[in-house]
Amino acid sequence: MEPRAGISKQDIREQIWDYMESENLADFPRPVHHRIPNFKGSHRACQNIRDLEVFTRTQEVKVDPDKPLEGVRLLALQSKKTLLVPTPRLRTGLFNRITPPPGANKDMLRKCATSQGVRSFSVPVGLDASILVDLVVVGSVAVSEKGWRIGKGEGYADLEYAMMVSMGAVHEGTPVVTIVHDCQVVDFPEALLGDHDLTVDYILTPTRLISTGCRRPKPAGITWSKISREMLEKIPILRSLREREKRAGKDVTLQAEHGSLLGPASQRPAAPSTVRRPQDASLPGADSPEAACSPLGGEGVPATVCVGNLPRDARISDLKRALRELGAAPLQLTWRGLRHRALLHYQDLAAAQRAVSCLQGLHLGASALTVALARPQKDK
Repeated sequence: MEPRAGISKQDIREQIWDYMESENLADFPRPVHHRIPNFKGSHRACQNIRDLEVFTRTQEVKVDPDKPLEGVRLLALQSKKTLLVPTPRLRTGLFNRITPPPGANKDMLRKCATSQGVRSFSVPVGLDASILVDLVVVGSVAVSEKGWRIGKGEGYADLEYAMMVSMGAVHEGTPVVTIVHDCQVVDFPEALLGDHDLTVDYILTPTRLISTGCRRPKPAGITWSKISREMLEKIPILRSLREREKRAGKDVTLQAEHGSLLGPASQRPAAPSTVRRPQDASLPGADSPEAACSPLGGEGVPATVCVGNLPRDARISDLKRALRELGAAPLQLTWRGLRHRALLHYQDLAAAQRAVSCLQGLHLGASALTVALARPQKDK
């Protein structure tokens, strides 16, 4: 399958996800939408890494925790290599080292390679630990034979690599491998990529081993101007790295407003197909029930917007993606999924009012969301 002209990253993701589901190429967990997709034949694709000399000679290998990479994690353990796996969403650090119990047999190693095993048989690796990663293995949603990669849109693989550069754990020559289904190897324009996007040197599929010969530079470190204050608050190790680079005299100025490692607006993924925004939608008033969520600030005082009528199966990532695309990303988002609403916190009333205007008629799936400034609370 080949992407159509004038396509965005998110269009490519949706095409791949839809195709894998419709052709029954996807494997557990399903549906594969908004994931690094697992696929039938992933174990066979992983076995091909044994044909790479870079894997044979590696001592320390970093493998993402995605399901289709499970076979590579198992091979690394069976080969007695040091296996490093990123912590989920980088909440508690950058890496965990997988440590099978002494005398672990093949079945136990297989368990250690699963997501449950990663949680149960690992120890955190500190920022000051002496690590030199010889090989990086990442999942992808789409990849070109030229080595250009598209992930699921959250930017964690790109950020993890940039953080490893900052730690001195990888360098420009460290090879990067991705494991995908043959249908995920597609051609797309280089213009879709940003400086922060990670490229790959090898692509392994169930039927092919592709050496990309990619010459596009990999990220040279953390681009702090693309890091939001919200992201910094969520990732403790990122704060530590920022302090370290600040002491070294580097420019660590953060992004002026909320965002993520998604590149310029022209390169950001479009809102998913479940999100639509009619032009003739009416704007809910401040007296709607949703407006009574939390206080509204005055000039220079933080203000809140309440988004209501969220569908039962809505994901916070869907809403965040739509907010980014519409230019209304808040400083902070409070998710109240059980009450079918979310609170968007902005730096002042003017920013909140702009967000309300931008979000007129926002839909998630078939649900038309209500959007209103939160009603101010009376002083006690």
